[in-house]
Amino acid sequence: MSSHVQQALDKALKGPAFEKRVKRRNAKDTAAKFGISIGGVSIILAVLLIMFFLLYVVLPLFIPATVEKRTEYTVPGTNTETTLYYGVDEYQETALRFTESGKLFGFDIRNGASLNETTLPLNGEAITSFSIVSDIDNILAFGLSDGSVLIAKYGYDVSYPNDKRTITPKVEFPFGEEAIGVADSAIVKLSVKAEESDLVMSYMTADSREVVIKQYSKEESMLSDTITLESGYEGSFTAITPADWLLLDGSMRNLYVVSKSGTTEYYNIADIENPVKVQHVNMLEGDEQLTTVRFLLGNYSLMLGTNKGNIIQWFPVRDKQNDFALHEIRQFNAGSAPIHTIAIEKARKGFATTDTAGQFNLYHSTAQRHLNTTQVTNDEAGFVVLSNRANGALVETQSGQLVHYLIDNQHPDVSFSSLWGEVWYEGYEEPDYVWQSSSASADFEPKFSMTPLTFGTIKAALYSMLFAVPIAVLAAIFTAFFMDKQTRQWIKPSVELIEALPTVILGFLAGLWLAPHMEANLPGFFAFMVVIPLGIILFGFAWSRLPEAIRLSIPVGKRAVLMVPVVFFLGWVAMALSDPIQNAFFDGDMRHWLTFSAGIDFDQRNAMVIGFAMGFALIPTIFSVTEDAIYNVPAYLVNGSLALGASGWQTLVGVVLPTASPGIFSAIMLGFGRGVGETMIVLMASGNTPLMETNIFEGMRTLAANLAVEMPEAAVDSWLSRVLFLSGLVLFIFTFAFNTLAEVVRQRMRRRYGNL
Repeated sequence: MSSHVQQALDKALKGPAFEKRVKRRNAKDTAAKFGISIGGVSIILAVLLIMFFLLYVVLPLFIPATVEKRTEYTVPGTNTETTLYYGVDEYQETALRFTESGKLFGFDIRNGASLNETTLPLNGEAITSFSIVSDIDNILAFGLSDGSVLIAKYGYDVSYPNDKRTITPKVEFPFGEEAIGVADSAIVKLSVKAEESDLVMSYMTADSREVVIKQYSKEESMLSDTITLESGYEGSFTAITPADWLLLDGSMRNLYVVSKSGTTEYYNIADIENPVKVQHVNMLEGDEQLTTVRFLLGNYSLMLGTNKGNIIQWFPVRDKQNDFALHEIRQFNAGSAPIHTIAIEKARKGFATTDTAGQFNLYHSTAQRHLNTTQVTNDEAGFVVLSNRANGALVETQSGQLVHYLIDNQHPDVSFSSLWGEVWYEGYEEPDYVWQSSSASADFEPKFSMTPLTFGTIKAALYSMLFAVPIAVLAAIFTAFFMDKQTRQWIKPSVELIEALPTVILGFLAGLWLAPHMEANLPGFFAFMVVIPLGIILFGFAWSRLPEAIRLSIPVGKRAVLMVPVVFFLGWVAMALSDPIQNAFFDGDMRHWLTFSAGIDFDQRNAMVIGFAMGFALIPTIFSVTEDAIYNVPAYLVNGSLALGASGWQTLVGVVLPTASPGIFSAIMLGFGRGVGETMIVLMASGNTPLMETNIFEGMRTLAANLAVEMPEAAVDSWLSRVLFLSGLVLFIFTFAFNTLAEVVRQRMRRRYGNL
């Protein structure tokens, strides 16, 4: 090195200017280091914050109910009489107590202070039986000693004297204060149910096993608001079972005669004049005895309390012959003390019990959850009633005390078994996985099984991957390894450009064009799978038989372009064969043949449509990553293999694919991850039916699509919104776990093939 050059180097590498450049470069390196670190940590924190937020929203679903004692005082009125019922106003400020003597005591729940006192118009008769006509409408029925029935409706007057809310209990008589004469002797068992236009009552009189059923029509006066009852159909039957309870369900078609031993006679009274005995069944085992029986909300399920502390749910189930029979559905137990009273919620399938050990228990039937146990007293806990919003309860003790509890029980409907297990819902023939989030009726059972949604998510992703992976991977192999660079430069960007197409457009086309077109030409779409591969093979064979001059006129890397018109032509041939195939093998209509001959259900928007539409959306992702992985295999590996005498296919199979396998695996996992999270295509083209069916001709509902459908209708902090956040958490965890597993596999493959 000359002295002149050495001086120039010393000048460039020393001095203030050089030191300034070094400091500037070090500052840039430090900034880049901290910037990248902060960015990475921020991404991790963002992901964790999303997960913690989802957990924050979801956790209240699984928090047990809390019961807090508010106050305790002596039972209003006289505690020597048996309580028939308590009515509580919506605000838990006042209540109304009905006693067996017909007295009504209105009182302040907060301190037990008397507000008013009245008596039912019994005309000197005694109450011999009692029935709850409607918990929701606050209607009660009283059977009297002279064979008549008095129907009362309690309510509350709200006024604002001096701008302060005052609630006063009251009792009205919707059919008049005069009792309805139905029998000649005391009514000892009574069950009454009413709907908009009819009222049906069933009763038994003293010293008789005859059950009488009477139907009345409601007639509204044109001159006043009074409603009168017009006698209609009447029927009767003789009960074999000793009748300790007589229960008429909400449909007014099913009547149960129940004894303390658990023996039950089930009658169909759809034709009141001709009752039909459906079943005679013993609902208990061994020496267990019933202590109380109550309908759950909706008056369909029978809730049986026993002397061994069990609460057993039964309801009628329809079999394949369209016949009904009572079935035991589920049991609850919180101890061994006999159950005293069962109280129901008025808006959910929850209920509460008291027992002789002085305990108050909260349950939810559908979720099969025991929510809370509270020790009320050391002696027997008696009558219990839940407030309208199920946020409070009144519990009467044997010693004559009345205890008021405040209840925080926001989401009893959700449990692990109701989310992931089979649940036997009212009216269903068997336990099932069901998602059905809303209904107009108050007695609706929320059905929110996550299983069909998870199943639908995997089903949609798998069917789309079956379509996308072979096409994308094989296309990437050809483009990266066999195609010349010039053609590759416009093929690869063209395929990647498809990824920019909004999925809502693909969903729109799939739902409104592809689905009906596929339904009308179903054999043609199946013919694609045979005609196109076979046609490509035949075209390749024909090409190999052409004169060498013709074959060599087109470079090897550009010959794939020749396949474009061939594929379109083969697709046209496959569709043209649709009608001939239908006429030859499926009596002219393949869908009709599938449904009525093969017994395979067919929906227009089904998994096959999703496979084509979503698979088309996944192809660019899988193709791009796979193509990059194959194209970036070191050239020296390829050249070395070819130099040792391996053919192009041998090099591809033995060297290129093993080396690129981690990248190919990553591409497939990325495609699967996008398929799991895809929303709009599934939303618009799947039918959105949450089914547990592998049938390719039926639709599905995915977790992502369900979020898009349900979230706009979900009230903030409701059980539905929280369950939807739970489904988002499930999707998040599923994607995280699957991607982690994929990364582990990818790293192992990289270590295995990294030494090639």
